[in-house]
Formats: sequence, structure tokens, C-alpha cells
Amino acid sequence: MSGKSLQDVLNGVPANVADHLRNLQAGPNVYPGVPPEYTNWRDEQLAWQQTCVLFNQSFHMAELLVEGPDALKLLSYLGVNSFARFPVDTAKQFVPCTPDGYVIGDVILFHLAETTFNLVGRIPALNWVRYHAETGGYDVTATLDERSAARPDPFNRTSYRYQIQGPNATKVIEKVTGEPAPGLKFFHMTRMTIAGKQVRALRHGMAGQPGYELFGPWAEGEEVHQALVEAGEEYGMRLVGGRAYSSNTLESGWIPSPLPAIYTGEALKAYRQWLPDTSYEAAASIGGSFVSDDIEDYYLTPWDLGYGSFVKFDHDFIGRKALEAKAAGPHRKKVTLALDNAGFLKAVNTQLERGLPAKWFEFPSAVYSMHPYDLVKVHGEPGGISTWIGYSANERKMLTLAMLDEDHAEPGAQVSLVWGEPDGGSDKLTVEGHGQVEIGATVSPVPYAEVARKVYADGGWRAATA
Repeated sequence: MSGKSLQDVLNGVPANVADHLRNLQAGPNVYPGVPPEYTNWRDEQLAWQQTCVLFNQSFHMAELLVEGPDALKLLSYLGVNSFARFPVDTAKQFVPCTPDGYVIGDVILFHLAETTFNLVGRIPALNWVRYHAETGGYDVTATLDERSAARPDPFNRTSYRYQIQGPNATKVIEKVTGEPAPGLKFFHMTRMTIAGKQVRALRHGMAGQPGYELFGPWAEGEEVHQALVEAGEEYGMRLVGGRAYSSNTLESGWIPSPLPAIYTGEALKAYRQWLPDTSYEAAASIGGSFVSDDIEDYYLTPWDLGYGSFVKFDHDFIGRKALEAKAAGPHRKKVTLALDNAGFLKAVNTQLERGLPAKWFEFPSAVYSMHPYDLVKVHGEPGGISTWIGYSANERKMLTLAMLDEDHAEPGAQVSLVWGEPDGGSDKLTVEGHGQVEIGATVSPVPYAEVARKVYADGGWRAATA
């Protein structure tokens, strides 16, 4: 450890912060602990809509256990969400914001026992909670279980965490437990027995299909996993590797990569001094065709990310005053962009021609930085930002998750995506010399997958009785 902080790093940045983050060397987040592919990523994508899949999430997400008499008080003060009703054995998507009303991150918050909570997801939101637990005078303990890629013992986590989802997920659960599948409401939890082990189960789904997230003590994970694999053979279940995993968000519509909005502002200086220079935030590369010299142009509000309905002014929380001022709008709207086939193929074809090619499209996720930001144009003028891009074998489309100015966000509207970085690209190792291209796109609903919109987002199995 160098003893330096994120603030020390920023103090030494010769240019602006945005330019510094654009040229950081970190590529996209990795998914350790699982192979890139078990069969092939197309087969694995198709399975989550046609049969079912088993995700192994035990390695790539950090966890923070928050315990103590003030645990709920602390989380309520940090989250925009309402905590008026949050009983044990339920979960919610937890969204903390800065005093200026910009998102730091989002994670899943599990209420495990009366004064015991667990937050699971990317580290920025967890760091924010840890900081306030340590400095805010709360009667709590906060225990971090870092993701595998950031720890010296990558295969010694506290808990295993699996997710089974798809049309046949319920059948697999019934076979492996020998019991009817529990009829839970969305984000409610129960317990079940698998391979003689008690397993906690959350009703959930990541690509719009019904499913369960299963977790328990790390030492029991292999036996539980093997039992699930054996039970799933009859129902066409596929294991999902690191390549396909990151692309499921294109169909379900969850934006996984908001830049933590913590790089500016005197109110956050103490937090930046608390964060070490080895932190996620210090390495948080940004990439893509959206370029601004003002890092605050990369900050996102809850409405940008589709979390406007989570914001509840029934409690005091950090950022409340700023969000009350923003609530009336205007707000950008989260959408899916379906890239025009001909325009996309034209860009790909530059790889087979002499001269400067377009930026390479990786498959299935064409993401090459920790926080992708591509410019979306409407009638030749800036109209929004795209934040995730990739290919869906289920939809046979290149899709992006974007946020557009409300006037241009109606399904069917025609826009264009600017692909590639200006001036031949930044200094990131993941960026080769290339030329920018514009690709036409059609504004589409989010989630894009019809089953996710009609069965998942609008009710269906999510409305099942508890």
C-alpha cells in the first residue's frame, strides 16, 4: 500500500479528471472463476430464453455485511429508496447518491435478520456505505468480502452465489429439492434444502426470465452446484461462462456501469481522501465516443438509469434536497437502441479493407473500458448517451442500452450511434488505432426482449403470491 488516496491521485492529474480517466489502462471488468465459455456463448445466451441457465456469481461481485443496532438507520440515510417497509427475508435494489443527487452505484440489499443486512454488487456503493459506517458515528460493523479479482485468496469467499433462470428454472428447483418450487413474490426470500444443505433463495431474474438466486456458506458451494448441474441435465440447462454473462443485461435492460459521481465537489473531498489510490474508483476508466472535459457530464441521476420510481422523499437521506429539485424534470429516458443491420455490417466490413478500420466490435459484449460512454445523435446533434453495447443471439441484433433526451425517446424514433473514440483513440491498451463511424439505430423499449417486458417487468411471475 502506498498510503496515498484518490484525492492525492487527482491532485497530481496534469489535465482534467475526465481526460485522466479516458486514458487509464483498465479494460472492462473481468469475470474470474468461470471459463469464458462452457459450450459457446451463443448457445448459452439462447438457453436463458429457451431452457434455463446456471450463473455462477460467486467470484465477480463484492459483498458488504452490515450488522448492528444502527444498520437500518445508516442504510436509510444513504439510500434514495424508501425503508418504510423492508421486512426480514426481502431484498431491494439499493441506490445511494451524492449530495448533488448523482448516483454512486447500485447494488442488491438483502435483509437477512433483524439488524443484519448484506449488500452485493459492484464496489463503489459498498465503499460509500463503509465510509459512513466508519466515520458517521453509527453503532454498526461493516465487513467487506472483496471480489475474487481484488483479493490475495480469490477462491476463499464467504458465500457461494448462484442464479438459475429461464423457462425451466422452476422444474430444476423442484427436481433438486424434491419439493414444489416456492411461490415467492419478486425479491422475497425463503430457504430450501439442496444436497442436504440449507440454501437461502431469492426470487429474481437477470434476463427477464423467472429464477432464483441461491446462496450459502462457501464450503458448501461445490456440493450444491453439482446437485443443480445434475438436476438441470433433463431440462436442457446450460452453465454460463464469462463471455455470455455480461451480455444478459442487453435483453433485461439493467445498466451495469454508472461512473461513481465522486470526483468533484468539496463535500466529497473527505471521501476521496478516505479512498486509497488502489481503489476501484482510482482505476475507473471511461471510454467511447462521448467526450467532455467536464467529468460531471458523465455523472448520472436516478432517472437516467430508470430508477426514478425508487426515489422516495419519505425519509432524510444524502442527496434528498438536490433530488427534490430535479424531480420535476426534464429527465433523460432509458431506452434500448437496435443498431441498423446494414450500418453495423458496414462498420464491421472495415476490418476486411485496407485503410483505417472502425473500432473493433468484440462479441458478445463490445465493451472495452470499465465505464463505456458513447454519443448518440439525433438529426446530427447530441441527443443522449449509450452505456452498454453487444450482440444478442436471441434477438439477432446488436443492441445498446442508452439514455436519451425525452423528446427523442419514443420507440421507433431514428437516431445514430457514434462508434469509436475521436482522433484515433485514447491511450488505453484496449484501444487500437481506428476511425469513428456513425451507425443508424432505432429507439426501442427497455427491456428489449418481449418476454422481459410482458412477463417480467409488467408483472407476470413477479406478481406471484408470497
